[in-house]
Amino acid sequence: MPYNNISELPEGVRHVLPTHAQEIYLKAYDNAMEEYSDPASRRGNSTLENVARRVAWAAVKKEFVKNEETGKWEMIPGKHHQKR
Repeated sequence: MPYNNISELPEGVRHVLPTHAQEIYLKAYDNAMEEYSDPASRRGNSTLENVARRVAWAAVKKEFVKNEETGKWEMIPGKHHQKR
């Protein structure tokens, strides 16, 4: 199911990602839920939720990286970060 706001995101997303990364996750997840709603548009036997989660994490990783020393997600230096 799509999310209406970041407070509805799974706890594992809310507690590890900064707010802007959560916003990216939410938008990408919701877009993927719409784009891949037809099972024929998905590869293999993946559920819609699994596809949406993979798309959302991929979107986050375009702008954020996990700092292995601190364990925190940080913006990738040199990226132009804009709210979409």
